[in-house]
Amino acid sequence: MTTEPKVRRVQMKAGREDLILETGRLAKQADAAVMVQYGGTVVLVSVVVSKKPREGTDYLPLFVEYQEKTYAAGKIPGGFFKREGRPTEAEILTSRIVDRPIRPLLPKSMRNEVQIMALMLSFDGVNDPDVLAVIGASAAINLSPAPVKHPVGAVRVGRIEGKWVVNPTYEETAQSDLDLLVCTTPEGVIMVESGAKELPEAELIEAMRFAEKEAAATIELQKKLIAEVQPAKGTYDLTELDKDFVEQVRKKAGSRIAEGLEARVAKEFGGADDSWIGEVAEQLNAEAGEGKEVTSGMVQQAIEKLERAHLRGTILEKKKRIDGRGLTDIRPITCEVGVLPRTHGSGLFSRGQTQSLAAATLGTASDEQMIDSPEGKWNKSFMLHYNFPPFSVGEVRPVRGPGRREIGHGALAEKALKAVMPGKETFPYTVRLVSEILESNGSSSMATVCGGTLALMDAGVPIGSPVAGIAMGLIRESDAQTAVLTDIMGLEDHFGDMDFKVAGTAKGVTALQLDLKLTGVPLKVLETALMQARPAREHILKKIAAVIGQPRQDLSPYAPRITVVKIDPEKIGGLIGPGGKMIRRIIAESGAQVDVEDDGTVMVSSANEASSQKAVAMIKGLTEEPELGRVYDSTVKRIMSFGVFCEIAPGKEGLCHVSELADGFVENVESIVKVGDKLKVKVIEVDAMGRVNLSHKQAAQPDAPPVPHRKAGEGNGARRGGPGGGRDRGREGRPGGGSRFREGSGGRDRGGRGGRF
Repeated sequence: MTTEPKVRRVQMKAGREDLILETGRLAKQADAAVMVQYGGTVVLVSVVVSKKPREGTDYLPLFVEYQEKTYAAGKIPGGFFKREGRPTEAEILTSRIVDRPIRPLLPKSMRNEVQIMALMLSFDGVNDPDVLAVIGASAAINLSPAPVKHPVGAVRVGRIEGKWVVNPTYEETAQSDLDLLVCTTPEGVIMVESGAKELPEAELIEAMRFAEKEAAATIELQKKLIAEVQPAKGTYDLTELDKDFVEQVRKKAGSRIAEGLEARVAKEFGGADDSWIGEVAEQLNAEAGEGKEVTSGMVQQAIEKLERAHLRGTILEKKKRIDGRGLTDIRPITCEVGVLPRTHGSGLFSRGQTQSLAAATLGTASDEQMIDSPEGKWNKSFMLHYNFPPFSVGEVRPVRGPGRREIGHGALAEKALKAVMPGKETFPYTVRLVSEILESNGSSSMATVCGGTLALMDAGVPIGSPVAGIAMGLIRESDAQTAVLTDIMGLEDHFGDMDFKVAGTAKGVTALQLDLKLTGVPLKVLETALMQARPAREHILKKIAAVIGQPRQDLSPYAPRITVVKIDPEKIGGLIGPGGKMIRRIIAESGAQVDVEDDGTVMVSSANEASSQKAVAMIKGLTEEPELGRVYDSTVKRIMSFGVFCEIAPGKEGLCHVSELADGFVENVESIVKVGDKLKVKVIEVDAMGRVNLSHKQAAQPDAPPVPHRKAGEGNGARRGGPGGGRDRGREGRPGGGSRFREGSGGRDRGGRGGRF
């Protein structure tokens, strides 16, 4: 008979809210499950460890899934299918944030499948769930049978008006010049993810110190929960290769270990001739005797251990790297712009055997990406997409769209460049950057940042400053044996302990990302890496400046031209018209694209300057009040016995009285004009009711003084067709004359205000 597990609950104050951890109430068939609550946001994290190892696997099979449920925010999914579908980019990025600090806690030789699932069950629209997912995953895996070493603490830090803010709200993050997520263990920092507005390194280090202290409190809270539960740990086959066997392989391999590494550096991944591996396996089999079998796979594993030891030993003992560089040396860099003739902007950045071809495309507001997330719908006007084709590493594999790695690398590069992108008020374009990785041997995400900077400046995007990125590595056996590497290549990433990406401008850092294979490093190591990255970044920025010093002054002839017009928000309804009638007319007649914002900002875009100017003129004519004394090119819309109604702007008409059509007496109006004729007219009066009176004969004398403004009810009755100034005569019985532009029902039918046409 099984007993119901006891519900355990611990909590602490973390910033402005209580952080609550609970286990034993939900998902009891999982190996462990922890519910984490902060404010009104709740995340449930479960862990299940398979009972048997996964056959034929040579890596740790850890799977992390984070899912956001729309019901958590009290919403129903949009679209045809009313249920959650494939993971969004936000969910994938959060899954990666959870995976990166948890993976180093598990033994690398473990082959049992481990699945972590984090479900956002409640969302208050204020508190970000990703920190809760990390803390919940850490607590759950420590309560599970998995052989982990430590809990992981996590905290998000912002800075508003010079003060650090713990776990800032979305609104506070928007006001902050820093968005820093730090994960720690009792051994030190294990993961960092950050976006910043060109913060100096010293201020970032101060922020990380503050975050480390705050994250430590969440570790203590988890320890309290673990102590209450006292979980039983499982027994797993974590067998490593026998040291004697590795030594035997070393003796057989001889100098070919070092030669193989050098060949791989020269020819990239898989460039070495490894046919001798089978020969070594045959020799060892012959010496082993009956009942013992040595496979090529076993020899390959031993060789990888020997390669790792050789690379690390060379760096720590000789302060020299496999490719001959010193610890702070950067591989050769080349930069080019304008490499693609028909794109709006392009840049080619090469560093060693890593190459990014970046293309910038400028679009209009209608090209913005609409994000439908639990916190609401919003539009994204800057996008960066990263592609990693298999040929970039000399491989053959299926191509099935972007994977998690591609989404993650693209998001990091986008974060690095977003800090310098111009505001919509100064550059009203939607910008899409695409980075095609054509070669990859270390830090293709930072090459994307550099290539993206080149492409943006080539496209004429007025970025605040050029941005460059560099990847820092680490070889660490102890405090005494520690080496920080600048510009790591693939082998140093593979056999090293750290991948610390730093991007920024000459002023400061715009993005950080730290991944470790260790279970934590002292903060002083990161300080060294961060300060060592600065001269490397400055070196790359000089290379970029030598090719293109500042954004081009002119846009590509193939890019759309956007003109921004500001109108009174009360005029939006008239501009759009009933059911969008007026805006569609402007688009049809001008050929330009028109986007209207709620604040009265109207963006007119067209690849044809004349088309754009025509649309702007129509918009101004429609939204501006008729200017007394101004001459307009009008169209005759209606002919009456007393004169003609002329359209001086789309939907805006005025009356040209028969006496103002020509010099002398006009017996028949139609003998002078017909419906549809173009007629040059001058505004000679706008009365108190907004009615417009025009003159064709005075249009030839634009400098002649207009008729003085008259009060309502005044006027020359004989001239206007009736005693007492009968202004309504012949105006189809409309109250007030009806010649003023009609804005639908009371001028308030906005026909989808703020929508795209």
